[in-house]
Amino acid sequence: MNEVIATWRDSLHQVLDLYERKRGSLLVFFPLLFLFFVLLNVACYWWAIYTAFPHYMQTHEASHYLKLQIPVGFLGALFDSLSFFVTLWIIRRALASVRTAEYVMHLSLDLVVGVLATLWVLFVFSFGGWLISLWENVPEELLERGNKYTNRAVQAIQDPTGRENAKNIYFGLIMGVSAALPTCLHLFLFLLSIIRKAKKTLFTSPKSGSDQEDSTGMD
Repeated sequence: MNEVIATWRDSLHQVLDLYERKRGSLLVFFPLLFLFFVLLNVACYWWAIYTAFPHYMQTHEASHYLKLQIPVGFLGALFDSLSFFVTLWIIRRALASVRTAEYVMHLSLDLVVGVLATLWVLFVFSFGGWLISLWENVPEELLERGNKYTNRAVQAIQDPTGRENAKNIYFGLIMGVSAALPTCLHLFLFLLSIIRKAKKTLFTSPKSGSDQEDSTGMD
């Protein structure tokens, strides 16, 4: 396992080095990063809408959901952009750690970011929907909208197999894709390290060991 962790560390270090070499000016990089997350959040939003609740776009509320993509895209990108730099800080701290447990613990902090992202999604849809209600001159209570989305989340946890609850869970998972990117990166590099270790173990020829023994005997 120590060899797997070492390979994982090396791979993560290479990714960090690549980022630092290619990033360029932060004044240019950050707007591009923000734009990327805006597009990603909007794409996830429409993917979730059309795969989970396609009938929404066939009702009188279609214009509401069309407008809702704006706060979803921008507020989602705000969280994702800031969490991107938090993730970089976590990675640097992890690579600077000496013990394996400390390394894994640091990277596990990305799970906390994932939990915060879930709460942020609830806020985005509550606050974003409230802004759209003001835009449409049918103002709603922000607290009321917040309670509505919170109740949906609670119901989904209590009965995840329910038809509507399952759709809401699926919708939330799709909307959490951008926030899950760091965790997916860590898992990918970890699995890649395991595969490399397995290939090394399976395909390393035992001949080298026997040759070494023969040479020792001849001496």
